[in-house]
Amino acid sequence: MLALGSPALANMGNTGTTYGLFPSDIASAQALSLFSTNTSSTYYNPANLVLDRRSEVTGAIFHAEHELNTESANPAYDGNILDDPSQQLMLGLKADLSGLMKSEHPIYLGFVAGVDRYGKEMLAFSSSAEGDNAQYFQYDRQPLFLAASIGTNVWRGIKFGAGVQVTLHNDAELFITNNLAGTTTYERVSVESSPQFRPIVGLTMNVGETFCHVENCWLDKLNTAISYRASADQQTSVSSNAIIPGTVTAPGIPIEVNNVIDSFQPAVTAAGFKYDFGAWRLGFTAEYQEWSRLGSKFRDDTIKDQAGLEFEDIFVPRVGLEVDLNDVFMLTSGVAWEKSPLKSDSSPDVNYIDADRLVLGVGVSANLKHVPMIAHPVTMSFGYQYQQLDERDFELSRTRRLGQPNETYGSVSTDGEVSVFSGSITMKF
Repeated sequence: MLALGSPALANMGNTGTTYGLFPSDIASAQALSLFSTNTSSTYYNPANLVLDRRSEVTGAIFHAEHELNTESANPAYDGNILDDPSQQLMLGLKADLSGLMKSEHPIYLGFVAGVDRYGKEMLAFSSSAEGDNAQYFQYDRQPLFLAASIGTNVWRGIKFGAGVQVTLHNDAELFITNNLAGTTTYERVSVESSPQFRPIVGLTMNVGETFCHVENCWLDKLNTAISYRASADQQTSVSSNAIIPGTVTAPGIPIEVNNVIDSFQPAVTAAGFKYDFGAWRLGFTAEYQEWSRLGSKFRDDTIKDQAGLEFEDIFVPRVGLEVDLNDVFMLTSGVAWEKSPLKSDSSPDVNYIDADRLVLGVGVSANLKHVPMIAHPVTMSFGYQYQQLDERDFELSRTRRLGQPNETYGSVSTDGEVSVFSGSITMKF
């Protein structure tokens, strides 16, 4: 019965936040995602959907290699603890809806979907909510990613957008009759999944178009933006009733497993600016991520409530650069410093570990205006990202029952790196 409660992702990762959705986001370390005009703006800033008046379709492939280790004096806890790659197929669509309005006011719809294992395992997930070995807090398999948004013009130089990211909450009810030997009969189980919607809003402003009324004003090259993504998570809970004839009568022993809070995404407020110098563009984004709410959520988690985990809100600075090499090729790069939100250095039974990380990205895109047999321009993009984890010490511990104090049985230091590769093809029409 408890096994039914455990299938959920143990990590708190999300493709869009941990790595980036498309090659341009990965290459800029998400520094320029707040100003992206492609379909990734569906997630990062829906207001930008209206900046490029063309519709588009994008197909992308994503592969992240993890070399995440722990160093310990005890050989049992020393070595690679996560080398399983994260692999996704991404699909992005953007459509012009202005034809549906009599006023023909520009309204654009964006949609992004990502499926795990290159589409082979659309809804697969697993968990190791407890274990003697350490487990990294933000890395592992990534769940199904779905987001949809709309964007439109509001006023001179100001665009606004709103949308949702979809997650799932799963509820299961199990009724069984079994004997003392564990043999079950008359089993009945029902499972229900309900969608949960994470609101996303964004605002983009061209400063010159809004405030400057002279021709060729230098503020025409300056864009500012702000976006907000509410918190979200995926959950699985199980309600069970067990009857043992002659020992436990109906309605049986109730067993409630409110498991598991997984793939938690904090509320994220992002603000930044981007300046166009002509052949190159520089952007800066500051993110405020509200992780402190996760501690209170874990107190309602049947599996992780004993860990006493504490989290803190963090500030993430990101800097990105775009350079036009010629009429066809554009180079993108970026850097970010992401502080770990995990305050606890010990979490009995769960044994989460995490560390500050330096994120570096680089990528190139090619805008091909004439492609055989295709009537519209095609853009091919490639992005690479490198994440280096800082060193941090943790204690491995477990709870001792019957009121006894927790037992510490080892210590580890974080060490590792992540390499992310992504490629995409986009057609605009």
